Amino acid sequence: MAELRTTSADGASVTALDDGSGPPLLLVHGGAGSAASWDAVVPWLADDFRVVRVTRRIYAPGAGIPPGHSMAVEAADLSAVARRLAPPVLLVGHSSGAVAALEAAVRAPALWAGLLLYEPPVPTRSPVGAEAAGRARAALAAGDPGRAVRIQLRDIVREPPERVERLLADPVRRSRLTAGLPAQIADIDAVDALGVGVDRYRRLDLPTTLVEGDRSPAHLRERLADLAGALPDAAVVTLAGQGHSAHLAAPQALADAIRDTARRAFRVR
Repeated sequence: MAELRTTSADGASVTALDDGSGPPLLLVHGGAGSAASWDAVVPWLADDFRVVRVTRRIYAPGAGIPPGHSMAVEAADLSAVARRLAPPVLLVGHSSGAVAALEAAVRAPALWAGLLLYEPPVPTRSPVGAEAAGRARAALAAGDPGRAVRIQLRDIVREPPERVERLLADPVRRSRLTAGLPAQIADIDAVDALGVGVDRYRRLDLPTTLVEGDRSPAHLRERLADLAGALPDAAVVTLAGQGHSAHLAAPQALADAIRDTARRAFRVR
């Protein structure tokens, strides 16, 4: 494994982890994640592909949240990495990282061979955070991070209340969730700033696989179905017995979906 560094359009440094050789794959982690989120998936791909895992700038260690953070900024970061990888590149994203991937594809389609998007929370019919994000920000500003995390998990992510309480009962997990919350709220705000609807994606004529788990929250599956109806060349893959974390719980199954998409995108067997 090597570290890859490049410079984005605004002069910021972008880093990624680089494994394997072959047709290039660029993997984009979700909210509160890191390049290491893909650790269990990489071994299933690196024998046949060059697998590059970007670190999203607002989730980099020690990063602050710059004013005006947007999906346009994230898209520019991904495009900067792609230009280092001999495009076209297969772009793979999870959760809000899949929204960033989708925006990168809309803004610079020539860089990409295709897409695999795992449950992107696109605001197809309604915002993702809306007033709940405002309440979470207010709780943080009032010095009540526990309440802010509960709002984020229950009202934005839409985890069942009993699961939220189980997560927060673990002091280590609670500390991690609290520390990452400002970046997650900024991430949600950037997604919602795209506006409600799917019209911006109707001309994105790239081979696309949309991945969902059959145990995932209903709103994520609804958003994915709306996106599938808008994209010109989209196929939906449902992972049996999985929710929003198959990259951790079923890495081989997710890698198989990525591999199948790569074969279609790169036109190889």
